[in-house]
Amino acid sequence: MDLVIVESPTKAKTLTKFLGSAYKIEASMGHVRDLPEKGGGLAIDIEHDFEPQYEVLSSKRANVANLKRLAQDAKIIYLATDPDREGEAIAYHVEYLLGKHDFRRVTFHEITKSAIEEALKHPGKVDLQMFNAQQARRVLDRLVGYTLSPVLWRKVRRGLSAGRVQSVAVRLIVDKEREIRAFVPVEYWEIFVDVRRKTLDFRVQLVKIEGKTAKIGNGEVAKKVIADLENAKYSVSDLTREEQHSSPYPPFTTSLLQRAGSNVYGWSAKMTMQIAQSLYEHGYITYHRTDSFNLAGEAVGMARDFIGKTYGMDYLPEKPRVYKTKSASAQEAHEAIRPTDVTRLSADLATGAMTSRHLKLYELIRKRLLQSQMADARFDKTSIVVSADQYLLKADGKRMIFDGYLKLGKPTDDVFLPDVVAGETLSLVKVDPLQKFTNPPNRYSEAGLIKELESRGIGRPSTYAAIISTIQDRGYVEKIEKSFRPTAIGEAVVDFLLVNFGNIFAYEFTAKMEKDLDLIADGKKQWVPTVREFWEPLVQQVKAVEETGERIKVKVESTGQKCPDCPEGEIVVRTGKYGKFLSCSTYPECKYTKPYVEYIEGVVCPVDGGRVKAMKSKKGHKFFGCENYPTCKWAAWRLP
Repeated sequence: MDLVIVESPTKAKTLTKFLGSAYKIEASMGHVRDLPEKGGGLAIDIEHDFEPQYEVLSSKRANVANLKRLAQDAKIIYLATDPDREGEAIAYHVEYLLGKHDFRRVTFHEITKSAIEEALKHPGKVDLQMFNAQQARRVLDRLVGYTLSPVLWRKVRRGLSAGRVQSVAVRLIVDKEREIRAFVPVEYWEIFVDVRRKTLDFRVQLVKIEGKTAKIGNGEVAKKVIADLENAKYSVSDLTREEQHSSPYPPFTTSLLQRAGSNVYGWSAKMTMQIAQSLYEHGYITYHRTDSFNLAGEAVGMARDFIGKTYGMDYLPEKPRVYKTKSASAQEAHEAIRPTDVTRLSADLATGAMTSRHLKLYELIRKRLLQSQMADARFDKTSIVVSADQYLLKADGKRMIFDGYLKLGKPTDDVFLPDVVAGETLSLVKVDPLQKFTNPPNRYSEAGLIKELESRGIGRPSTYAAIISTIQDRGYVEKIEKSFRPTAIGEAVVDFLLVNFGNIFAYEFTAKMEKDLDLIADGKKQWVPTVREFWEPLVQQVKAVEETGERIKVKVESTGQKCPDCPEGEIVVRTGKYGKFLSCSTYPECKYTKPYVEYIEGVVCPVDGGRVKAMKSKKGHKFFGCENYPTCKWAAWRLP
């Protein structure tokens, strides 16, 4: 009997359903061989071309023994791990550990009977170039972590760690926070005028003054403009009407799916990927780690057929839509994320293993695929330009004439304008001035951070969930009201790394490393010279910093309260490994500490009116509860 090795029991179970008893299907349970876990040292032989000292993971020894036993009776061993670098690394290490057998590498991007059978008909070998790209990333990350973390311990604070990509993500959040702090609001005015045509009123906005774009920066100028408009004569100077088209978005890539999960449902990237992983392993969607918009011709045909039969031929564009992938590193052999069967509704999924979140994400993916192959929505757009002496004002109206792909989206609100003709006189109803001030930049939401990372080429979409989770777990950033803010320790780490290792943690350098890894995967660059090019300047910088680098103090937040244990100190807020806590400012001389309680200003418990405080669950997730617990047991993941 032939042996098929996959990563997970769920994937194994789905393959068994399609392949039956002709194959023995077993799960590796993820990575089985890696660099040593905690306490194992660097485990990279720098003097011998950075050779990694891999070992079987302690938690996988029994599993490896079982695979070896099964391999003895197998005629052919198919390595059917995921079609990406991590999957290739698992396949490589499994083959290494099982010894001399007839190994065949098979990949598929959807777990369906036809895709699996096709893959088994055309097996290949482990892609060593792709494995080397994964190995290079693993070695680089190990070198950075094991080399710079001890420096942080000595120069900033014990227990800290640096990550090649994670630290750059923290820098993005720190830079944004400092941009917000430095922001100075600028005053400006918007002026609206309500005008009347016979018995119908409509609103126009000031857009030009004496032929130039209207810019009103203070109240004095606004007063003059308001006075002029209150005494001006109004007439229609121009009227335009055109048909406007709105085209659908492309199908989901990994980053777009993560952003949609965050924007639509408030999910973390980690949660979205966990749900997508489950949908993939059950055979409901295609592989969820992809940066390609490509769709198989068969999938497009099925979608178009479903659209035509369900919604009518008017909802089909003349030709199938093709979306150009923006990412230069995208593998066009991969597909965008789509359902394996577009006719399968979310209600048709196996309810036993599927939660409401699975159904929501599946329906999001299914709708996005269908919309991507539907006709444009069409609108009748009207613009009315009104003259008032030296001023021009404008109103825009929009009316949907065909919903197209928006049939599967949220309904749009029409904005109607009255029928007017050029030269027609209008009467003034009122002038409505609004004083405004420019707003500071928005902090990054999870979706916003993913978008920024991708646009800068930092990391890869498949790594974003881990990056965002790690920087929170390490206490470098915190999420407040869906937005990221750096902690004091996060800012201190970024400052130290930029002062002493600015070239390594530059945005451009990090993006270049990602491109180098792509070149290794494509066979256009060797992994050892790439690592050496990174390592040699790093080790020199570390030596210099150890000798001359200045220690950075982590800023603390004063509470204004005196320390109860000593006369000199006051209570300050510090950030530790497990979050914020209160301590004496004279630490370590005075060792007074107390738990930090974060009360949410302006929010009260919906049950008893008590103050709401932020807390962390056993898994480190933030939630909110009443200060009167256990008398009041109200708790929620979101603020009331």
